[in-house]
Amino acid sequence: MDMSKWKKLDSRSFGIHRFNITEPSRIVLNILRKEGFEAYLVGGCVRDLLLNKTPKDFDVITTAKLKEIRKKFRRAYIVGRRFPICMVRIKDTVIEVSSFDTVASQIGMKKEHHSTHTPHGCDKKDFILWRNSMQRDFTVNSLFFDPFMNKIYDYADGLVDLRSSKLRTLIPAQLSFKEDSARILRGIRLAARLGLSFSKDVETAIRNLSSSIMHLAEARIMMELNYMLSYGAAEPSLCLLQRFNLLKILLPFQAAYLDQQHSVKTDQSSMMLMKLFFSLDKLVTCDRPINCRLWIAILAFHIALVKNPQDARVIVAFASILYLGEWKEGIKFARENTEVQVNFIPEILRSFKFKSDEELAKEVSQFASSVQYSIDALIDKESLSNSMTRYPIFQSSGLVFVSKKMGQDVAEIFQVLANNIESYKNRRKSFKIDYNMLGQGHLCETRFVLGKVILETMSCGTLEAGEDIEQEINHMHQSIMDENDDMELYNKVKKQVEVKKDRRQELAKKHISVKKKYSPDEEEVVLGKHGVVETEECEEITKENQKVHETFIEISDQENMPVKSTEDEEIENMKEDVETCQDKDQRPLRLKKKAENQQKAIRQKIKRYKQNSDKERESSLILSSLFK
Repeated sequence: MDMSKWKKLDSRSFGIHRFNITEPSRIVLNILRKEGFEAYLVGGCVRDLLLNKTPKDFDVITTAKLKEIRKKFRRAYIVGRRFPICMVRIKDTVIEVSSFDTVASQIGMKKEHHSTHTPHGCDKKDFILWRNSMQRDFTVNSLFFDPFMNKIYDYADGLVDLRSSKLRTLIPAQLSFKEDSARILRGIRLAARLGLSFSKDVETAIRNLSSSIMHLAEARIMMELNYMLSYGAAEPSLCLLQRFNLLKILLPFQAAYLDQQHSVKTDQSSMMLMKLFFSLDKLVTCDRPINCRLWIAILAFHIALVKNPQDARVIVAFASILYLGEWKEGIKFARENTEVQVNFIPEILRSFKFKSDEELAKEVSQFASSVQYSIDALIDKESLSNSMTRYPIFQSSGLVFVSKKMGQDVAEIFQVLANNIESYKNRRKSFKIDYNMLGQGHLCETRFVLGKVILETMSCGTLEAGEDIEQEINHMHQSIMDENDDMELYNKVKKQVEVKKDRRQELAKKHISVKKKYSPDEEEVVLGKHGVVETEECEEITKENQKVHETFIEISDQENMPVKSTEDEEIENMKEDVETCQDKDQRPLRLKKKAENQQKAIRQKIKRYKQNSDKERESSLILSSLFK
């Protein structure tokens, strides 16, 4: 035990404060502290805060025993046998709370690596923290944070390793991975997500003990793979798994595919499998993860393409239908992009044969069925073995870890295309990803993002320059809005205009009220204050009205609705305000001059707006012509 390495640092010097942690975590920590227990944040959340990254979750460790923790919270339950923890639900968040007592008794520390007695001159609190830190997987995960005292506790040079981007185990790596082979997969995940490099002994131990992950439970493997692929670091994770010969154990078909691609000297950046997950990573972060259904669907989609290559038009149509939510528009988009060429081999065929809409829809439907069938290679050992006949010299591990129930859920994603595709009409109203629904595995959102990933992947593989696929589809979606949607928008805009008119009248009434309340000597001063307020509010209303009229003009262009001139209406409104504000006997010259200045400013703004609007409409008409 080297106490010279122990450090207590002020978290504020790293820009870390109490408000950096989530409210549910603060609630758990507060309750435990008020009950007289020590409580800290521990592990990955502290590491991520130091790296200025968003933590995936916040884990708490406390001196309270698990049963005591459970009693303190209304919604809490204990899970796990070997390493039990208490799951505490606060609002919609689950916080994992572990106990120093449980960890000390369950890990089974070895005397050659851990002291069991507090050494002379060592604070008991520090000893408890040090002993717990030595039981963790990597030094960067051995840090503690006390948000009440603004203290970070480092007993194993975790901060030094973070600064040098080094991944190092607390005890010799060979022994650490033998104790828990899942640490190998966690190490891969951390290195991929944080860009860390392995220490020499960690790298050697991973290579020597890679086969030990075969002994992990299938559910544990699934959990670790989901952490790798669902939080924004899927592509680098797959690269590291391949580099350390772990991919051939976990995903043998994909490993064989990559080996074959390397054998023909294909650049990794042009491999479709890696491009798919690269496109996925651009949409996902730790605080906006996906459900595992999506990455399983991507794997099945790619297996189907390798086994049964498709015309690029079929793939674009397949993805566009998923993305747009309507088969006709997907087919239309695919047909208008027949010149798109991609260099993905062997997945994409180059075909110049004309296909009717019906033929294209039929091929999309057949391919969707092929994707559903390919899911079997991820859930059934015999199906995996049959798929591996494509790579006869590659030895398969025969490991499958995706449950059959999950396979059925993934197959449901493609059912709308495989079964009566021409009846599929589920048009999206927004092209923004709903990450809450995506994280829950909602079918419509998963289809939408899967389509987006495939389309962006096809765009990345484009040999000829062209417009961004998403922009084209978004514009096409706007051009096919039906009349009911337009009328609903029209009514909303009309209501906004009426609200703004009422607000102008309210401003006018303020001036009348001032004249009635104050003497002539006070009137000038008070009107000046109200005038400032009026000017600011009128300017804000004018800006908002410009947006409202822009919407009217867009609708008018589509539906030929009569729209009153913005300039005329603004000037008329201003005249009404001035006339309402004027006194029966005499109107202050100051108010009249202000009204004239505001009229002039409004005319200038409207002139600029009309010029910009004309340019935007001209650009919009040019784009619209591409899809007619």
